[in-house]
Amino acid sequence: MPEQVSLKDSSRSETIELNLGPHHPSTHGVFRAVVQLDGEMVVDIVPHLGYLHRGYEKTCENKTYHNVIPLAERCDYMGASSNSLCYCLTVEKMLDVEVPERAQVIRVIMAELSRIFSHLFWLGTHGHDVGAMTPLFYMLREREEIMNLFELTAGGRLMPNYLRIGGLIRDLEEGFVERVRAFTGHFDRRVDEYETLLTKNAIYMDRTKGIGILPLEDAIALGASGPMVRGSGLAWDIRKSEPYSGYEQYQFDVPVETGCDIYSRYLVRVAEMRQSNRILKQAVDKLPEGPIRASQPGVIFPPQEEIYTKMESLIHHFMLVVEGVKPPAGEYYQVIESPRGEMGCYIVSDGGAKPYRLKWRAPAFVNLETLARMAKGFFFADLIAILSSIDIVLAEVDR
Repeated sequence: MPEQVSLKDSSRSETIELNLGPHHPSTHGVFRAVVQLDGEMVVDIVPHLGYLHRGYEKTCENKTYHNVIPLAERCDYMGASSNSLCYCLTVEKMLDVEVPERAQVIRVIMAELSRIFSHLFWLGTHGHDVGAMTPLFYMLREREEIMNLFELTAGGRLMPNYLRIGGLIRDLEEGFVERVRAFTGHFDRRVDEYETLLTKNAIYMDRTKGIGILPLEDAIALGASGPMVRGSGLAWDIRKSEPYSGYEQYQFDVPVETGCDIYSRYLVRVAEMRQSNRILKQAVDKLPEGPIRASQPGVIFPPQEEIYTKMESLIHHFMLVVEGVKPPAGEYYQVIESPRGEMGCYIVSDGGAKPYRLKWRAPAFVNLETLARMAKGFFFADLIAILSSIDIVLAEVDR
């Protein structure tokens, strides 16, 4: 097993500086890092951001509250429904809106499908980063099934844009629940196949066990969350600690590993896919009948059919489109457990129709701070695997 080399023991007095990215395939986007190398050993690494800056937060501050939802999903296109859920929960907290039970269950279904969707793509590209080509083909197979589910009920495949303030844009399409049941029925066997490819693979274990060490105290000090901190031994999951959307009603475990290395983070994410599948089975079993949107005239868009038959609903719809919703002045914050960790949305309202200030607490951005801690003392070739184990989405990092 490779060992972390003490930098103090090095007899070399000079280092070289090497640019990694911003367009190297293994940087998962336009990430750039300046790496100090002593031979092939990483001495230091400094991330440089700014290559994907789109000004999401400032753009959101120039949109009405309803118009922010599509932008929220683009902040993390691998877990789009998780992002829109975080944003909608924040605005619903501002407006004191109670979402109907059926809509909450459907939101959980969409969020857990997004978690599996995101972990699948991570696992495929991570395997590719360490030299395994086959896993990516397996992961894309199941990911395609989830994209078909999104398309069936929401229209969009990568970014469904399905959630709305107060509920959902529309009810589930006919056949959606049956197809989710079919997916959950075979998905655990598919995860077994993934583990057959990697979990006991000698080459994969050599590339990941004992590599990219992140001790628990460092993970906490750097604010890491999600699989990053759970791979370092801390059972911290917002769905358990601060339940939202009815998560307290579901039976699931929080996977934890204590190896603090790449391999531990791999095991955590694989186990999380099984737990998400477990939640999905419970959600489709308990899915109640009822409305999919809160009824709060002047705040929540009325049902489409009422707009054509009731003058009052038509007026409310018109006013919401023209003026937008106006939450009371104040500061609001909501967190959820996204596929990458603790996702937070902070909004300051001045009582107007647009957020006065909007800020994302993006887990990929915070988790990226652990890169230098994990990479120092390892080979440059290990750096690719270490970066991959963070599971960054650059739109979330460089927003």
